[in-house]
Amino acid sequence: MVHDNKVVSFSGRKPLARFSLPAALVRLRDASGQSLKSVLASFFDRADDALFELADRAGSNLDQTAYFDAMRELRLRRKAMVVSILQYVSQSFNEIGKFQPQQGARPLDEVDEDSLSLVDHSQLEQQVAVDNLISKLRNRYTEQIRLLTVRVGHLVPGIELKDAQMPLSPEIICGGVAEACADLDIDIRAKLVVLKLFDRLLADTLGDFYKEANRTLINEGVMPDMRRPPGKVPARSSQRTPGESSGPTGASGESQPMSQSHATFSELSALLHRGDSAPASGGAPAGEGYIDTDRLMARLTEAQASSGKWGDGAVVPLNEQLQPILLSGDGKSLNVGQVDSDVINLVSMLFDFILEDRQLHPVMKALIGRLQIPVLKVALSDKNFFNRGGHPVRKLLNELALSAIGWTEKKAGQKDPLREKIESVVDRVLSEFTTNVSLFEELLKDFSHFMDLDRRRRELVEQRLRDAEEGRARQERASQAAEGLLQELTEQRDIPEPVAGLLNEPWTKYLQWVVLREGEESDRWQHARNLTEQLVWSVDPRPVNDSTRGELLRAIPAIVDDLRKALQEISWDPFATDAAIRDLELAHVDVFQRLVIAPSRPESSAETKDLLAPESVPEQPMEAPVATPVADDAVRATPALAEPEEPAAEVNETPAQAIADTEAAASVSPQWLEKAESLRVGSWIELTRDETKVRCKLAAYIKATGKYIFVNRSGAKVAEYLRQELAADMEAGKIGMLDDGLIFDRALESIIDNLRSSRKD
Repeated sequence: MVHDNKVVSFSGRKPLARFSLPAALVRLRDASGQSLKSVLASFFDRADDALFELADRAGSNLDQTAYFDAMRELRLRRKAMVVSILQYVSQSFNEIGKFQPQQGARPLDEVDEDSLSLVDHSQLEQQVAVDNLISKLRNRYTEQIRLLTVRVGHLVPGIELKDAQMPLSPEIICGGVAEACADLDIDIRAKLVVLKLFDRLLADTLGDFYKEANRTLINEGVMPDMRRPPGKVPARSSQRTPGESSGPTGASGESQPMSQSHATFSELSALLHRGDSAPASGGAPAGEGYIDTDRLMARLTEAQASSGKWGDGAVVPLNEQLQPILLSGDGKSLNVGQVDSDVINLVSMLFDFILEDRQLHPVMKALIGRLQIPVLKVALSDKNFFNRGGHPVRKLLNELALSAIGWTEKKAGQKDPLREKIESVVDRVLSEFTTNVSLFEELLKDFSHFMDLDRRRRELVEQRLRDAEEGRARQERASQAAEGLLQELTEQRDIPEPVAGLLNEPWTKYLQWVVLREGEESDRWQHARNLTEQLVWSVDPRPVNDSTRGELLRAIPAIVDDLRKALQEISWDPFATDAAIRDLELAHVDVFQRLVIAPSRPESSAETKDLLAPESVPEQPMEAPVATPVADDAVRATPALAEPEEPAAEVNETPAQAIADTEAAASVSPQWLEKAESLRVGSWIELTRDETKVRCKLAAYIKATGKYIFVNRSGAKVAEYLRQELAADMEAGKIGMLDDGLIFDRALESIIDNLRSSRKD
């Protein structure tokens, strides 16, 4: 069959491949459609009242008629307009990269001369109104729009996506609004009223819309760590100081390795722009002005004073402070040079880190946040600011942040010297700084002197606390040694009540005194131990044999004499001492009376036990003690008191507590026990008590008891932990470590890491 030349065969053609949107973009399209629908519903609800108010205040019948016509048409066409705008935005998603929004004003070099034609005056007015709305949205929500553009572009790496083609760009949304208004059956005056109403009401509500769109992509895992748009700020032109390069690069174009906290400005700038598809434009966009560094510095100085007028705790991000600064007298945005733009980006990122740092109290963040414009001025005038570790501004920021790490807000009416000092430093910078960096050197010197005095005062308080805790620990150890010895020697013994009182009161004090003064390895302690054994044996001698009575007669005078001397050494009340010795002598008389009526040999009669030991308890062989050093076995019976190799001693706990702590230690993973052990004196932590967060510092580790002592910034004790308790609370999240490193260096390292990771693609 011969085909007619006018017949076209489709049999050999392949169907056009349809682009499939990534799942994250589908989610964004659906979620943003619902959000935009809510925004438009709110607009139409407010529009009716706004138009009625305008009609009521109209200066002429013609204006009033235009307002009423617009009100009527919006009521009739409300649903159709919403559907039209949503379809327009949805189309930009489905045809991403190909969809062209309605063109606004373009630079002359992009205009096709053959397409030039006269424009109707009414169309021109409508176009101007739409362009103004686009410009307002871009200026007001620059950062959020740019973040969204970068994230959307990240999802479609194979598509060259212009800013205006991003599906939720101001051009797309305003293009949908213009197309919906084009179908309104009203005259040009009423249409302009509707467009201006969009300008007035819609622009104020899209900020949350863009934030929600970014949140949607973050939840989908699209560049979740990006806080600022890398490499670009709107409205900028190229500007480089003589001799400044874009950063060291190798043959592959990759930046060479740099020191994290000493990266030069050129290296940081190279990181900002690595991966940009094209260099920054060589001049300012048509129709917009340009502001050089000197004029920018002058405007920053004017705005600097207003930072001190913020409310308590208020922090205004740097980009918001710069918005009015980068506007010309007629409300148009001004361009900054590329170098200035990079400096602005880097300083903004630095303060983003500082103001989000959990180590600082919100009040202190607010105070330090007021230094954003002065720091920006320093960075604009001195590019070595970023890599010079000893720069006075960097050092002052580090000192302010370091001093505030353990600060907590005082109650109303209480004096707070640190807060007052930091406020005075910030106030002086805001009121006196122009370009004289020497002011920061002066303030740094004064603040360092203030902190030195404060540190010495706190160190004295902490030293007193350490001394008191160590003294208490030694007292606890002495009490344990004395009580352990008495419990060991009196166990299964029938001690008369008056003698038991002597042992538990004055004699326990004497034993503690010997441990504190001489220690448990001393001869004095061994003598005290022997005397205690003799004293206990003298009131309950076991076993009884033929020589027991004679041994008692020879030993008792020495026992009484040594007892009296011992109590005199600790300055025990002489009258109480005499009374105690009389009671002891009566007990001895009692013993001799029982020995008289007892058989000479205990094994010949079972009644001997009942006479000398009324309670039926197992007997332990015990020879009559003599005033000689005790045997090694007796020495070993005393609990060893050498300092433990690891802080696990629990000397002041009951057996039940000890068992509970042992079980807790067994349940804590070894890595947390190691973290608790590695905690150094001076480390700051944040602990949670009854849903209240308390910041404190490890002031001392008491080896004798294995306790960690924590104090607040004033040096007052706020908590104490044993190692396993500390590790358990760390593992449970009740205790968090605070990083007391230099905040500027940590911020710079974070910026470099984020820039590197965001450029890997």
